[in-house]
Amino acid sequence: MTQIILIRPGSTDYDEQQRIQGDLDVPLNPQGKIEVNKLVDEVRKLPIEAVYAPPWEPTFQTAQMLAEALGVKCRKLERMKNLNHGLWQGMRIDEIRRKYPRAYRQWQDQPENVQPPAGETLDQATRRIEAAMAKLLKKHKEGMIALVLSEPMASLVRRYLNHGELGDLWKAAKDHGQWEMCDVRPVVA
Repeated sequence: MTQIILIRPGSTDYDEQQRIQGDLDVPLNPQGKIEVNKLVDEVRKLPIEAVYAPPWEPTFQTAQMLAEALGVKCRKLERMKNLNHGLWQGMRIDEIRRKYPRAYRQWQDQPENVQPPAGETLDQATRRIEAAMAKLLKKHKEGMIALVLSEPMASLVRRYLNHGELGDLWKAAKDHGQWEMCDVRPVVA
């Protein structure tokens, strides 16, 4: 059985300003680095064999700090780059609520039915996740790996692994430096 430690990266200035980061490259801020150091202390004794993250500054920066502290390899996952929020990227959440009230409410209630202007849908991101996870799980049939992802990608991967609900994506985006363990059970035919 494979175990995946699903990790949210440390925070950025955009997070503290409550801006939609999407797939913009924004580095960890000083608070984010503190969160990652705390995370390292929490997972240090776990038998993590490798750390994976998309090549996007907050996730990859978090992954590199973690891998270096644990003495394991840090690998890039190109297909797991965060959701492209299109014209919402860089906007504050309260601006979206004001300018796009219907889409904001729908993102809370039924995010699968929302496509940010000039952005991608959760369905499009889910297809990327399915392909990347199939390849990753073929490579790691057992053991423990860490996967560093921002929201909403982390929630989409959790849903993929646990076949559960997405949850509130606006609230999940505040879980900086948090982690959870997901067991991947083999599919029985």
